[in-house]
Amino acid sequence: MDKIQTEWLSLSDVANLLGVHPSTARLWSDKNILPTHRTSGGHRRYRRAEVELWMQTTHSDQEPDPLGAMQSAIGHIRMLVADGRLEAEPWYARLDEQARGQYRLSGMALVRGLMAYMASADAQDVNEAYAMGYEYASRARHYELSMVDATQAFLFFRNILLDAMFLAYDHANVPPGLAYGRLLGKMNQFTDQVLLHLLKTYTLLEGK
Repeated sequence: MDKIQTEWLSLSDVANLLGVHPSTARLWSDKNILPTHRTSGGHRRYRRAEVELWMQTTHSDQEPDPLGAMQSAIGHIRMLVADGRLEAEPWYARLDEQARGQYRLSGMALVRGLMAYMASADAQDVNEAYAMGYEYASRARHYELSMVDATQAFLFFRNILLDAMFLAYDHANVPPGLAYGRLLGKMNQFTDQVLLHLLKTYTLLEGK
């Protein structure tokens, strides 16, 4: 039994082993970057030997340039917003043109907030995340979007930001090593805080 427990790892075990956020490990698994197995019940499991080999083979001395990658991501976000993906969102279809214009700027605002967070000397400084959460919540309330709509709006821009970062790193030929994972971990920490503050702020505004 002990052998099985040490040979097979859960998602949280792998995240701890790699030193990244669990959502980063999940994202790598979904993109087939990290070797993953599925149980009969559909749960992710990882073979320790495969993960350790992956860590060795993906190690690179090449340090990523997070701010440069985010600058590249801005152009990709503009392209994704312009190609009709935003218009397909149900919550967006209910907005007037003025509200749509403000939401079209949300992707770039999220990148700028993340860049300020990454550049902060204090890794625990979440003021940018709080400000972004408040902005998303107050804008949604102003335009009479529900809490679910507000969450979907944020997740739309969060997901295209992650996709844009993956694309920027691919173009820069940066391998998905541990430094890459730590960057994505910081991105997830920031966006998780934005979402939590969005929900808290929306709830407070709803009670007024």
